[in-house]
Amino acid sequence: MHIRIISYALGGAFFCLTSATSSAGIADALEKLGGKTAGPGSNEVKFLDPEDAFRLTHAVDSSGVVRLDWAIEDGYYLYRDKVSAKSNAEGITVGAIEKPDGVMKDDPEFGRVAIYKHELAVWVPLEINAAGITPANLEIGYQGCAEDGICYPPIKKTIEILVDALIAPAAAVESSLVRSRGTSPILSADDVAGSLGSRSLPVIAGSFWVFGLLLAFTPCVFPMVPILSGIIVGQREPVSVKRGLSLSAIYVLAVASTYALVGLAAGLFGHNLQASFQQPSVLIGFSLIFVALAMSMFGFYELQLPASLQTRLDQLSRTQDGGSFAGVAIMGILSAIIVGPCVAPPLAGALIYLGQEGGPLVGGTALFALGLGMGTPLLLVGASAGRLLPSAGAWMDVIKRIFGIMLLGVAISFMARILPGSVILAMWAVLIIVSASFLGALDQLGSNDSDWRRLYKGIGLSMLAYGAILMVGASIGAKDPLRPLKPLLGHSAGAATASLAFAPIKGMGGLYAGLERARVAGRPVMLDFYADWCVECKYLERSTFEHGDVQSALANVFLLRADVTANDASDQALLKHFELFGPPAVLFFDSAGVEHRRHRILGFVGPADFTAHLGALP
Repeated sequence: MHIRIISYALGGAFFCLTSATSSAGIADALEKLGGKTAGPGSNEVKFLDPEDAFRLTHAVDSSGVVRLDWAIEDGYYLYRDKVSAKSNAEGITVGAIEKPDGVMKDDPEFGRVAIYKHELAVWVPLEINAAGITPANLEIGYQGCAEDGICYPPIKKTIEILVDALIAPAAAVESSLVRSRGTSPILSADDVAGSLGSRSLPVIAGSFWVFGLLLAFTPCVFPMVPILSGIIVGQREPVSVKRGLSLSAIYVLAVASTYALVGLAAGLFGHNLQASFQQPSVLIGFSLIFVALAMSMFGFYELQLPASLQTRLDQLSRTQDGGSFAGVAIMGILSAIIVGPCVAPPLAGALIYLGQEGGPLVGGTALFALGLGMGTPLLLVGASAGRLLPSAGAWMDVIKRIFGIMLLGVAISFMARILPGSVILAMWAVLIIVSASFLGALDQLGSNDSDWRRLYKGIGLSMLAYGAILMVGASIGAKDPLRPLKPLLGHSAGAATASLAFAPIKGMGGLYAGLERARVAGRPVMLDFYADWCVECKYLERSTFEHGDVQSALANVFLLRADVTANDASDQALLKHFELFGPPAVLFFDSAGVEHRRHRILGFVGPADFTAHLGALP
């Protein structure tokens, strides 16, 4: 009978147990020594056999590179510096092992160390000096712990592989390794999370400010520009540079502070407040606010508080007609929660760090800096308001109408999260046609009209024609304002662009069933997290998933989609299982159902980068 010697660390001391390979023998021995097991009716934790906690598989390619894969159970982790490999065969030596960076952790046994959770892939290049087909015995070393308090001793495992000696030198092996893995242009959230624990606080704040500045130009954040601009333009009196900068600073600080608090709640408690605010009633209410603001811009009425309430607020925040500091702060809070950026690697990395390390100071600082970075362009908008906005008069009325149209566009963009695409396209058509009428597209020109007047009419006629095209597109079921005649052109060509055929799943049960179908078929898996209220999900669908190169690269991949629009308990459990905080997110699994965690895609990625990322998958 095969005997194993297994050591367990319990309560800070190591115990050596000798038993048969059955987990029952280990459980019995642990129970005798006071270890934690789960008997009938017991609520105590049962620690897994290390064979089950850290499942090791391996494969070797034609270049002599051995890939080691660990599937790590939830609640367990491996130490980065304990992973090793050495050869016991003559004529075969192990080259430099390539290991991921890991996530930093304050470990009670070893201090601050890098660890791996969920999965680990390691590449071991071999230098072969023997002739012919050679069996190579590799001794693989690793060590891990359970988060609930038990640490396993170092584990040594011997694997036997057959390698072809004719591929020899190490330089060729290294070159082949680079070619086989490729490089991905996409930032990993786990890399971001790991860097948080190894950098100084000022460096972290500066890095996340830069990340936020880049996020400011994404479709999820850009609507904040017309919101703040509308607030400034909505002032009855001309806005000075000082007043515009003050309003925008309060708005940005409210956004950054709210973003940090919401992020802390999501990271520490696993609850995504932003997703909760994507309910139809909330989005409709917020859209109506912008419609009301836009109507006031067009001069239909003036928005102001009752006189008695205005007097009280004036003492607190120097209220002016059209908005107060308190009102701007409230709008900033609502914008941070409802407009909010989509999930991106920097954001996800900070939230993963918060969830794993529980470091609110570092995580909160990173999120606050991210919010400030997103708001930096808004500060420039506010500071320039006093210089760029004209003085009160006819020009000011024109400017207000322009921003009124922009606010209506923001309202339509929010409604796009809950209404069908063809209905939204019709709404864009109406907005553009009405805007064209304001530019005089339907007015007659006289011989004495200025060149400016003729320019406005020409722009108006162009908008009128485009609005008519959008209306036609809406009537035939189009959804994309940039390609309104796509269904008509596709039908006439006889070959409409096909979308990827995703198999829908719901909750953990649907995930396991989908992975099992893929395992039986022997195919790798791509899992897409989608929601109707996720702006970048729709960009990913329209721009990336419909691209020919992407579809060709995914031809042999089993496609699953988790629609988390409802954000119910089942959706939240699935997101929490993968440590995700919302869509868009694209996950990849091998044919055995093991996720390539470091190759996750968070946020929008264009077709070129997506295709390059697929080529870099193991």
